[in-house]
Amino acid sequence: MNGAQFVVKALERENVEFVFGYPGGAIMPVYDALVEAKFKHVLVRHEQGAALAADGYARATGKVGVCMATSGPGATNLVTGIANAFMDSVPIVAITGQVPTFYMGTDAFQETDMLGVTMPIVKHSFLPKTAEELVWMIPEAFRLAQSGRPGPVLIDLPKDLQMAQIDAPLVEAREQPSVPAPDASALQAALELLEESERPLIYAGGGIGMAEAVEPFRRFVETTRIPVVTTLKGIGALPGDHELNLGMLGMHGLKAANMSVQEADLLIVVGARLDDRATGKLDSFAPHAKLIHLDIDPAELGKLRRPAVSLRGDLAAGLASLTVPVAIRSWRKTCLDRKAAHAWDYNAPGEGIYAPRMLRRLSDTCSDKTIVSCDVGQHQMWVAQHIEFLNPYQHLTSGGLGTMGYGLPGAIGAWLGRPDHEVIVVSGDGSIMMNIQELATLNRYGIPVKIILFDNSHLGLVRQWQELFFEERFSEVELADNPEFVQVAASFGVRGMKIEHRDQEQEGLEALYNAKGPFLLHVVIDPNTNVWPLVPPGKSNAEMMEGAKS
Repeated sequence: MNGAQFVVKALERENVEFVFGYPGGAIMPVYDALVEAKFKHVLVRHEQGAALAADGYARATGKVGVCMATSGPGATNLVTGIANAFMDSVPIVAITGQVPTFYMGTDAFQETDMLGVTMPIVKHSFLPKTAEELVWMIPEAFRLAQSGRPGPVLIDLPKDLQMAQIDAPLVEAREQPSVPAPDASALQAALELLEESERPLIYAGGGIGMAEAVEPFRRFVETTRIPVVTTLKGIGALPGDHELNLGMLGMHGLKAANMSVQEADLLIVVGARLDDRATGKLDSFAPHAKLIHLDIDPAELGKLRRPAVSLRGDLAAGLASLTVPVAIRSWRKTCLDRKAAHAWDYNAPGEGIYAPRMLRRLSDTCSDKTIVSCDVGQHQMWVAQHIEFLNPYQHLTSGGLGTMGYGLPGAIGAWLGRPDHEVIVVSGDGSIMMNIQELATLNRYGIPVKIILFDNSHLGLVRQWQELFFEERFSEVELADNPEFVQVAASFGVRGMKIEHRDQEQEGLEALYNAKGPFLLHVVIDPNTNVWPLVPPGKSNAEMMEGAKS
């Protein structure tokens, strides 16, 4: 075999199902070898779409997503998707073509130092110097992507090594190291804090799903009966309709969640990193609370706030050791009464479409076989607030990086990984234009992804901030020159429908559900509708702004 054929065989050995990519000169030998591959290559229409589709596949399935591009602009177009996976701890392997080794460093055509470019946004990078190094390098890349805290790994593959002959057997990756249980003395200290606490609260993050610790987490909640708040990525760790789920905390968190955090005397932080969008002003976040912090990554323990007890290691084992009844009846009643008092009123005035109400209607029809892949903006916050997810893998969104354009390619990857699921994109008129070319991918492969496109003819979240914090000096946020999205979709072979009035909400959702194949529902909403509540920048989570509905 040559090096390119070996790469394909090694990917087959890793049980790869799909590679998302786009060909070009420096990766062409691998594309030649793909003709005989047992897995399927998915041709996207922009390399960013390849990386984000690999991300969506990985999130939805728990497997490693794989993307591929040529050198230079092909490789740099992957960078946003790689950074997205790094920020949200998603296991992907990115394979990029590189100019031949004897041209490296000469500014050759389409040469880019991808190791240098991606160094801050990968777990590890590989640049082989001989074809034989691929023998151990490829399985090691997959091992690293999944081990510990997951993340992206890059293999930059010079073209001459792809064509070089290689005579070596495929090898297994080294075994994943076992994740140790948290320290016994630290667990004992945590149990003592639990026993002493009068107002404990569970702060659930995305690590719960990544650690496959959902069931141990739910047993912990059911036994302790401690109320729960979630981060954006922690949504679904506890079903959204669970009595003890107070909802998302943070900048656009629900009022019951933020108020409860500020009154708690103990926070049990599970697989979360105390992100600034969740904590608000850090020195006034949960001012009365001690912290028990469970995480696999030692870098997160004490990074932003020193915990009273750090429990590094296996989340499932740590949670099992803390699963004991606690006597907090009065505090639990306070939290649940607050949740009821601040329950959302969906009866907005006017004849226009109210996005939270429409998303609530969507939520009422979702099952555990529904995946929502969400873009970034106002609609992202409305999805987090108003759809009640049953499992973490059902809610796909760009959390740490906030990547506009994530929704559609993420959904493509998710459906290919879970074709027995209904996959729905929720996007905005700003976000959809970032990767709208992937409508061609839906049509090419007959992927029946459904798209709900909220259109307020603005970059809504930026407009909201300019209204509230920049004296209504609106700058470059108006999008009145948007295309007719249903016509655009039709030109890609995707059917669609446009709705503008309140009495069309249910009709539009039924058209979406009943469509055979991909479908775009263009939903026109009031450009002045804001996301509430909102914690202003530099303020504590207790200082939430609330406004009128539109």
